[in-house]
Amino acid sequence: MLGNIHSIESFGTVDGPGIRYVVFMQGCPLRCKYCHNVDTRTIGSGKQISVDQIISELKDYLPFIQSSGGGITVSGGEALLQMPFLQELFKACKAIGVHTALDTSGCCYVDAPFFHKQFDELAKYTDLVLLDIKEINAERHKWLTGQPNKHILAFAKLLSEKQIPVWIRHVLVPTVTDSEKDLTDLGAFINTLNNVERVEILPYHKMGVFKWEAMGLDYPLEGIEPPTDSDVKRAAQFIQQNLAKPLVAIPQ
Repeated sequence: MLGNIHSIESFGTVDGPGIRYVVFMQGCPLRCKYCHNVDTRTIGSGKQISVDQIISELKDYLPFIQSSGGGITVSGGEALLQMPFLQELFKACKAIGVHTALDTSGCCYVDAPFFHKQFDELAKYTDLVLLDIKEINAERHKWLTGQPNKHILAFAKLLSEKQIPVWIRHVLVPTVTDSEKDLTDLGAFINTLNNVERVEILPYHKMGVFKWEAMGLDYPLEGIEPPTDSDVKRAAQFIQQNLAKPLVAIPQ
């Protein structure tokens, strides 16, 4: 089976535990204003790469991956757009003892039999989900990404029901995703889930702005600077205060 792949990082260290072989899928329905992979948006393009090709290359890195407690992470774009490919890839990874992680916004979730059937199969081979909750407030989420977040929060609850381990990730953008109310509400929502192992605050950065410029696109958050260390610590406190146990990780 072939997948539409944007790129592959063979030695990732920020997308799950240990050293990760990271596959960036092509295509995403969201239009996040701070997207640092804007070149992955177009659906149906990218390089067509087979599961066998990925597994063959992945095996070259197994000593490093396994000794570090790492594995494979499939990111995007939005990986859930290509669930049949993910099923086959993760099944092949589990056959050789590789830890699997899915990095997703959950934006493809629909409460319909076809989705549940596909995801139930994928879940059999998924060890960890890195779930991006970009904004807890529905209207601000729609402004930020082009979509409301009702279905994304429903997907988070589905993962909780299935007891799939989750790391919640939240990009902290000054003046956009950093209000005290939204951060405390995010913490309260996370506290309703029973499968969250870690909450990561990801400081907004501008490293992907050059991609917008190269594609002739206006960058929507022009003038907004990355958060300071104190901004990140403040956000961590607001999220953590509504959690029953310490979960929030601050980048070092």
